[in-house]
Amino acid sequence: MQFAVLSGFLLAALTPFLNNLFRQRLGLVLALLPAALAVWFASFIPDIMAGEVIVQEMAWIPGLDISLTMMLDGLSLLFALLISVIGTFVFLYASGYLAGHQDLARFYVVLLSFMASMLGLVLADSLITLFVFWELTSITSYMLIGFNHKDPEARKAALQGLIVTVGGGLALLAGMVMLANAAGSYSLQEILTQGEVIANNPLYLPMLLCLLGGAFTKSAQFPFHFWLPNAMAAPTPVSSYLHSATMVKAGIYLLARLHPSVGGTETWQILLPLFGATTMFVGAFLAVRSTGVKKLLAYSTVMALGTLTMLLGIGTETAMIAFAAFLLGHSLYKGALFMVAGALDHSTGTKDVTKMGGLRKVMPVTALAALVAGMSLAGLPPLFGFVAKELMFEAALGGSVLLTYTLVLALTSAAFVIAVAAIIAFKPFYGALKETPKKPHEAGWAMLAGPVVLAAISLAFGILPGMAGNLLVEAAASSVAGRPLDVHLYLWHGINAPLLMSLASLALGALIFWRWDAFRKRLEVLNPLIARGPEAGYFKMMDFLVWSAEGQTRLLQNGSMRNYLSVILVTLVGLVGYTLFYRYQLHWNWDVSFQIHELIVVGLLVGATAVVCTTRSRLGAVASMGVFGFAVALIFILFSAPDLGITQVLVETLTVILLVLVLFKLPSFVSLSTPAQRARDVVVALLTGGLMTLLMMVAIDVQIFPSISSYMIEQSQPLAYGRNIVNVILVDFRALDTLGEIFVLALAAIGVYAMLKLHPETDPGSNELAGSLVLPPLETDKAIKPQTKQQDGGSAS
Repeated sequence: MQFAVLSGFLLAALTPFLNNLFRQRLGLVLALLPAALAVWFASFIPDIMAGEVIVQEMAWIPGLDISLTMMLDGLSLLFALLISVIGTFVFLYASGYLAGHQDLARFYVVLLSFMASMLGLVLADSLITLFVFWELTSITSYMLIGFNHKDPEARKAALQGLIVTVGGGLALLAGMVMLANAAGSYSLQEILTQGEVIANNPLYLPMLLCLLGGAFTKSAQFPFHFWLPNAMAAPTPVSSYLHSATMVKAGIYLLARLHPSVGGTETWQILLPLFGATTMFVGAFLAVRSTGVKKLLAYSTVMALGTLTMLLGIGTETAMIAFAAFLLGHSLYKGALFMVAGALDHSTGTKDVTKMGGLRKVMPVTALAALVAGMSLAGLPPLFGFVAKELMFEAALGGSVLLTYTLVLALTSAAFVIAVAAIIAFKPFYGALKETPKKPHEAGWAMLAGPVVLAAISLAFGILPGMAGNLLVEAAASSVAGRPLDVHLYLWHGINAPLLMSLASLALGALIFWRWDAFRKRLEVLNPLIARGPEAGYFKMMDFLVWSAEGQTRLLQNGSMRNYLSVILVTLVGLVGYTLFYRYQLHWNWDVSFQIHELIVVGLLVGATAVVCTTRSRLGAVASMGVFGFAVALIFILFSAPDLGITQVLVETLTVILLVLVLFKLPSFVSLSTPAQRARDVVVALLTGGLMTLLMMVAIDVQIFPSISSYMIEQSQPLAYGRNIVNVILVDFRALDTLGEIFVLALAAIGVYAMLKLHPETDPGSNELAGSLVLPPLETDKAIKPQTKQQDGGSAS
């Protein structure tokens, strides 16, 4: 299974080379991989039907005891088959829909990576692995939605989807960490057996809210539903794949996977039916007021995702069976309908169903596939969508929490969706032939294979629902429920409450379709309210982020090095000081004695520092800096570090000489700060120096491990054959560190040599080089007026 996942990434890496070989046939060649994966996953059906759970483990990061473990049970098998089977037809479809596109190879690279990421997500056993693939699906879907990157709407929709899903991913990460801590493991196999422990954990509520935040954003639950219809800016192959069986169902998969361990509580049974039913109604309502064929399908997908969430919240055995059946049925008919929508757009040049009509004669195969898939969407017999809808109504009737709320919204949503299905199945194909931007024609076989086969499977499963139940639904429902379920699916259950609800929704839906134009116009009164919905909140949040970013940029990143250092040092003093004083007890040895020569050196340091900060002579400042550096060298020598002292003397001597040489070529010093700002800088400097002194005093009194000096003294002669311990440390014990220091000094010497040898006045090529190395001045520098030069420089900063 690890190779099944990684094969997608490997083929994606080879796609640019394969493109040079196969050109227009590349999509047909790449479709062989998901087809082979579909056959391979189907070979596990007998084992999964027998109740087995197949686990395969491969070491990933052995040092951290992290393995790439894959788990295949009924739920993951259903998703894996949907991803691979529909993926096969999507690659075929893309080869016709995007034929001749200049970036087709790039499209296939991202699509293969997305397919592999989804397979990794549904097969992962570890929460860490699941989250890695979860984020990969967000990134790859961002690239797919924004594939037409020259289109501003595509870029805007891609960014919106990325921000919403990745924002939810951060919440999901926090929830996963809490879940792993509560269960004592990151393995889903062990987490699924710890339901009672997790439910009684004090962090259960925040954990659940974080997990729901990740799942709701990914699967477009209200109020995060707005990003999914906007993602219709993507090419139709992307829409048919992401919004039928893969991307948008990742959140649903997560909720279903965690249901045995996290679900079943009162909070779960309130939140999921509440948000699920609301999403179901909102999606169906917004679908019936849309005219774009892809928007109609997108909002109906929102409705389906809400239905699946509601069923998981209800949590009964019937609800689990209905969940698995509805998941399968929706993937089949929605994948077919999106491909039909792409064929209509590709053949007519328009996405608006009100501008289509009479296409049945010129596009007969597309019309038939749309009719069959539309009937399944509407939940009409003998399609599998009817079986799934009957189970959904039965589950809604058996819910104990929010029963009336879910029943009313389920019935209303079903009526709206029946109208939507009729609009898609009839409006473009029947009636008088309308003039379209392009002369309509039947799509090629590569674009028709997907909708025809998927619609046929939906019809076959509807006529023989027991086949779907035995092969896929029973194992998936049992995995979600966490216990074996006995599933028997029938096309006809007799006259009962679910059938009566279906008939009522059918009558209401037919009425809405009959009066659709008038109904849609009457709904326009709600446009101002809809315009102030969750999407408006998203844009206000983005505006606030831009405003706050501009404000903090003006405040913190204004081009002033003094400001940068002040912020960094104040933050350091605040965080480290707080930790030091309030979280630890300070213990240090104040019994420190000083000798007269040490006090003299300290006096030189303090005096040189005071002169540098107060002198108005540039030459005096350079000399004082040299005194400071030589005093530091004295400290090194006094405390038995002659090598450091020699290095310090060399560096300081070179620095002073270079500064004196270029002193009179430097621009004049100017006053860049007010007395108040300089007073602030003094306070910051004193606080930083005091903190560092305090840390050193504390560190001197703490010795966690024995001193290493005794080891070096003892081993200098036996190991390195040297009597000079300092030299042995430099060239043997710390050889790499010394090599690094030599490299830095050599690099600095080369830089100094280059500056000294570079003469812009005489070297014509040096001006171009110098211009490329020097950054333009800041805007604030333009306002600085240089003062009159003095013999030894201007006023000190």
